Amino acid sequence: MTSERATMIIDKDFRIGEVDPRLYGSFIEHLGRAVYGGIYEPEHPEADEQGFRTDVLELIRGLQVPIVRYPGGNFVSGYDWKDGIGPKDQRKKRLELAWRTVEPNQVGLNEFADWARKANTEVMWAVNLGTHGVEEARSIVEYSNHASGTYWSDLRIEHGYEKPHAIKTWCLGNEMDGPWQIGHKTAEEYGRLALESAKVMKWVDPSIELVACGSSSRAMKTFPDWEATVLDHTYEHVDYLSLHQYFSNRNGDTPTFLARSLEMDDFIHTVIATCDYVKAKKRSKKKMYLSFDEWNVWYHSNDADKKIAPWQVAPPQLEDVYNHEDALVVGCLLISLLKRADRVKMACLAQLVNVIAPIMTANGGPAWRQTIFYPYLHASLFGRGQALVPLIRSPKYDTKEITDVPYLEAVAVHNEERGEVTVFAVNRDLERTLPLQVDLRSFGGCRLIEHIVLEHDDLKAVNTQAEPDRVKPHTNGGAIVSDSAVEARLAKASWNVIRLKVNG
Repeated sequence: MTSERATMIIDKDFRIGEVDPRLYGSFIEHLGRAVYGGIYEPEHPEADEQGFRTDVLELIRGLQVPIVRYPGGNFVSGYDWKDGIGPKDQRKKRLELAWRTVEPNQVGLNEFADWARKANTEVMWAVNLGTHGVEEARSIVEYSNHASGTYWSDLRIEHGYEKPHAIKTWCLGNEMDGPWQIGHKTAEEYGRLALESAKVMKWVDPSIELVACGSSSRAMKTFPDWEATVLDHTYEHVDYLSLHQYFSNRNGDTPTFLARSLEMDDFIHTVIATCDYVKAKKRSKKKMYLSFDEWNVWYHSNDADKKIAPWQVAPPQLEDVYNHEDALVVGCLLISLLKRADRVKMACLAQLVNVIAPIMTANGGPAWRQTIFYPYLHASLFGRGQALVPLIRSPKYDTKEITDVPYLEAVAVHNEERGEVTVFAVNRDLERTLPLQVDLRSFGGCRLIEHIVLEHDDLKAVNTQAEPDRVKPHTNGGAIVSDSAVEARLAKASWNVIRLKVNG
């Protein structure tokens, strides 16, 4: 507990880096009800002519999601993309080994590209480097991106898509360091395969960007040697290295749970150091950027998932019901990503609908926003521009696992085009309000647009189909702006968005 004040100084010239809009990406995998019953449900009363749920599309468009990773995830390492193209009545049903379900292949590459256009987003496609390899990688790029005059491009045209999909961003497999992965490989094996796949993919389309698999989490025994070995092979042929990490509160220790974003910080810093080591080793002029393309809170559904019978189509897997404290952690994780916007250029909240997701649906029924929807929404809408270095003084606390945890987690983003500065802030104190002063000396005069607050007296409060608005933000935060300073009182256990208009 604390009654001390926190202070924050931001200067428009002390920049971390430009925020790539793709930092607010997401992820849809052929897992559980993410696709079937999530984005796609032909029998739903609000389904469009292709079977996509328009109520879900409306929520996603509201989030302004810039890119969506697809079709996996662990799913992709056993997936043959050719099963998902051509006439739907001729597509094969397959046993899906990663999640022990049946995949009907009614949504595939072309349908997802259509959905992405409707959702105002781009596709980040993951290729199968588990059971498939170089030929898989080459042919799918040709099918997707080559104009015409070849077997694969003409087959796409035959399937009704005259114009190429022009998919720009491609993942070279998924979590290949994990023993659970179909086709798991050593770093040496994967590095060689990723290199050869990258070469042919860019020969087909030199305009694409490639993401190499980093470690599945910072807890992997092979971390960070995996990164060093993989980059030793691929450094000059890929554009991004991936990071994955999920966070939980299985033991009910909320103060530690709220501090987990410090572990994300450490993970990012270690990967950057490894990238820069390989750069120095190779005497390269190229800077490696990061794609944190799986991150979220995930643990609520673990016990329920163990009871699901195998070999069903779209069973309710990984359907975490998120509470208020989860939303605070997601807010802290978003702040961590913004604090390294100079190197983390893409990130994917995993996932988007039903499966550990900000959006939930009922089959045949409504869609609603989970608690974590709101910090994700606010960051996506207001966190675009230049991320600024946050000079923070805050009282701190210790937990059994993590020490020197600041009660204030915060960052600011300057959108020069709109003439706005936005401060994102979490008060980790579970019992007391945290007074905050923000010094905006370099901006001259400012005025308050709004102070959005997400708070709730019950940390375990959730949104459900019956009570979809139990946890939702309000705009009565009460921040006061006096010329070039902001005074605010951050409610206990709260997520705050303080939006400011720069005068002049």
